[in-house]
Amino acid sequence: MAAEAVRVKRPVVEERVFRFFRLVVFRTAVFLRISLRTVSTTPLTSSFMMSAILSLQQPKRFMAIELRMLSVSKRCFNSRRTFSATFHMHARFAIWRAELAGKIFMRLIKKRVVLHFPGFEPLDGKAHRARYERTARQSGKAWGFQAQLGEIDNRHGFAKFDVLAASDFWQTESRIHVFDHDVLVEQLSAKPAAKRIVDGFAACGSIIMDGGLVGYFRHAWRFGLFFTFPFVLMLLGLMLMAVIALAPMGFGLNVRHMIWSLPAAAAFFYLFLSFAERFYTLHLFADWEMAVALGRMDRPEFDAWLERCATTAREALLEDADEYVISSHSMGSSVAAHVVGLLLEKEPALFDGKQVVFASLGSAVLQCALLSSAKALRARVGLIARCRSVFWLDVHCLTGAIHFYKVPVVAAAGHPDAPQARMQFIRVKQMLTPEHYKKIKLDFLRVHRQYVLGPDLRATFDFTLLTAGPVPAALVADGGLQKMPGL
Repeated sequence: MAAEAVRVKRPVVEERVFRFFRLVVFRTAVFLRISLRTVSTTPLTSSFMMSAILSLQQPKRFMAIELRMLSVSKRCFNSRRTFSATFHMHARFAIWRAELAGKIFMRLIKKRVVLHFPGFEPLDGKAHRARYERTARQSGKAWGFQAQLGEIDNRHGFAKFDVLAASDFWQTESRIHVFDHDVLVEQLSAKPAAKRIVDGFAACGSIIMDGGLVGYFRHAWRFGLFFTFPFVLMLLGLMLMAVIALAPMGFGLNVRHMIWSLPAAAAFFYLFLSFAERFYTLHLFADWEMAVALGRMDRPEFDAWLERCATTAREALLEDADEYVISSHSMGSSVAAHVVGLLLEKEPALFDGKQVVFASLGSAVLQCALLSSAKALRARVGLIARCRSVFWLDVHCLTGAIHFYKVPVVAAAGHPDAPQARMQFIRVKQMLTPEHYKKIKLDFLRVHRQYVLGPDLRATFDFTLLTAGPVPAALVADGGLQKMPGL
């Protein structure tokens, strides 16, 4: 009977202890509010302080966790668990309290400046703003916030616009500077088809001679296949055209029969080009032309354009902000590396005192940097990696073939001793509904664009929140989006 009495009293004693604990917490919380910014977030050592802050900031969640903790503690005593088991159970709840309190301690971004370098697409600044607006609208539906975009300002050759994103719990102002290379895409794509084919194969030869093909298959075989695909497809079309043109000779007919075989071959190749464009063949030819130009740096028009980018980027970096995000997608990552590296070459202390995040999405820096002639680009990658004020976030996707999945870009560019980029791995299928993902999963370029497009579902990565949300961009890789206020 005595043992049963003790067994009954223990939960009562435990409940009184927790009531006393909550009373002390509420009495001392007022004093703790004075030093909110200096409180340690170590889960075990600051557990009581976290509870105090949560009791004031999120009382309902605080009470729910404490009551659950009390219930578990009662079960521990009733089942005669050891002190060690009970202690570990308390430790788990302390960590949960600390994670919740982390949402309060995280310094939210109020004002941000974004320098965005898009991929190789025939889109000007106006088109990129329209895409961003659609992306922000879709992201807002998934995460529960509103985004208002200002008018585009294109007076200095590069577009910029303001974004005001807000929910019931946060508000962030961002200025987006878009460094699109539509003028270069248009220049490379405006040539006649025959000229584009010849120049494309010339770029292919340059990449092979510079060791790019070997580097692609050594580091990322899928990217190597992406490189060879358009050229193999075009070679197949040219060979079939030649077979049709020379068919009379193959069958032992008179050479006069080529009167009909040559027009037939030309008609076939015209139809073949229409078919090949379904796979963006000529567009990819131009893409590889630009890759060679950014690697070798031997075309004056590209050099002059990069200088204009650097001048405009420097002016943007002088604007006042809590955080500066330099985001880049696909080919834009090589452009961004050139521009930021060029700025650091001229002014090594440019980023001192600033919170700068270099975010490369589906990065194709190695597309150019693996060329033996790309010495300037590799040197600039090293400058960015060694700059203490820059946090490099490299976002990878398993289903994206057009990047170097799980390859440390800094080390592969020849700087294994430099600080490496922080890699974040995402899954496109986790960002979209099953029906939506089923529609796009076979379109490798559409999957590759998902980095900068809106999601259907909440996921670990979101381009709009990276560039216009309240969470510091450096924390996105560590699940920072899940710690936004209000979630």
